[in-house]
Amino acid sequence: MVGKRIKEYLMSNGIKQTFIAEKTGLTPMVISDICNNDRKIDCCEYYKICNVLNVPYDYFFKDLEE
Repeated sequence: MVGKRIKEYLMSNGIKQTFIAEKTGLTPMVISDICNNDRKIDCCEYYKICNVLNVPYDYFFKDLEE
C-alpha cells in the first residue's frame, strides 16, 4: 500500500524512479519493486525516500485504514 502511494506521488510530481534510486543509493530495481508492491519497504529505505522527496515521515501513511 505504501509503495503504491509513493509511486502515485512520483507520477503526479513528474519524478522518475531512477532519480530516487540515485539520490537514495538504492538500486532502480529495489525502487521499482517497492513502487509495484512486489517487495516490502524497510524503515531505512522509507526514511531515505521521504528525505529525498522532502516529505514528513508520516506522509504516505496518512488516511490509511487499518
